[in-house]
Amino acid sequence: MARFRAGGLLGRGKIEEIATTVEDSDIDLVIIDAGLTPIQQRTLERRWQCKVIDRTGLILEIFGARARTSEGKLQVELAALSYQRSRLVRSWTHLERQRGGFGFLGGPGESQLETDRRQIDERIRKLNKELGTVKRTRALHRSGRARAPYPVVALVGYTNAGKSTLFNHLTASRVVAEDMLFATLDPTMRGLRLPSGRNIILSDTVGFVSELPTTLIAAFQATLEEVIEADLIVHVRDIAHPESESQQADVMAVLGEIMPEDATTMSPLEALNKLDLVDQEARIRLLNGCARREGEVAISALSGEGCPALLERIDKRLAAREEIVDVKVALANGAAIAWLYAHGEVIARTDDEAFATLRVTISAANHGRFKRRAQVG
Repeated sequence: MARFRAGGLLGRGKIEEIATTVEDSDIDLVIIDAGLTPIQQRTLERRWQCKVIDRTGLILEIFGARARTSEGKLQVELAALSYQRSRLVRSWTHLERQRGGFGFLGGPGESQLETDRRQIDERIRKLNKELGTVKRTRALHRSGRARAPYPVVALVGYTNAGKSTLFNHLTASRVVAEDMLFATLDPTMRGLRLPSGRNIILSDTVGFVSELPTTLIAAFQATLEEVIEADLIVHVRDIAHPESESQQADVMAVLGEIMPEDATTMSPLEALNKLDLVDQEARIRLLNGCARREGEVAISALSGEGCPALLERIDKRLAAREEIVDVKVALANGAAIAWLYAHGEVIARTDDEAFATLRVTISAANHGRFKRRAQVG
């Protein structure tokens, strides 16, 4: 069985074999579908005399090309700098060279490596500060949506599964939806009315990928919070892809990593997309299976087939988690009353001299939170 090697990832024979191919074909770039340590990357670049990047490096390159908004660019730069910082040992082969300087440029005896690391750290601190502002802004937006109050439904899935195409079809929007990896980096939100008349906010989010690097998860925390805070997650799957099952497992693994332990988001609803690309036998099997399972809906985001059924299933899921409750709160407890207005829909209210009695449509999770708050109070 083949084993990865600490020094160069690959065995000596394989390294030499690739070196011959690189030289004969005049190759400038080699991409390794695995994570490389700085030492492994340096070893391979020296032997092959070309640029070598690993899986994380490739994803960062793609992210960098896709970023359009200022927030997306900030998140990509933070991820790239965090990645680069760990490989400064690779970047300089002249670490014995010393440089002098004054003030922040570094004093006598500071190596080039130390200077680069310090400059990267300063930039990372600045980016984290700017992204902290982004997170606070998003929190304010979520607070505003909570006061609406409309549930948030987040579309998640493996990159290129068709999330943006589905988002466009359901909301009559025109977000970028192309046959490429990571076409969406920034979450987009639109209002949508369900068959029952219920209003929701639909969110299109960044695509996942297997073995998503931790540096990317950390950098895109502001974006992923839209998934964490969603009332319902719709997992869009490319059912025509030969590795659809493993992609599903990869997405669920990432969700498990980013979701807090006390998350109240219900289990994802699966939208089995690209029904138009499967053969007749597979199509019949999918439709029969979805008819038996409440958690799956077969759709074609491109043609719209199955989308009405998906909306009905979303409607049913959201309705199932809501309840109408009567709550009696002391008028002096303005914070508790405000909380109910922010996290539920007050459909009736009567006040007497000391108490407010409110009839509230609220999710079971938020009702539980309110009762715990009331006990603490």
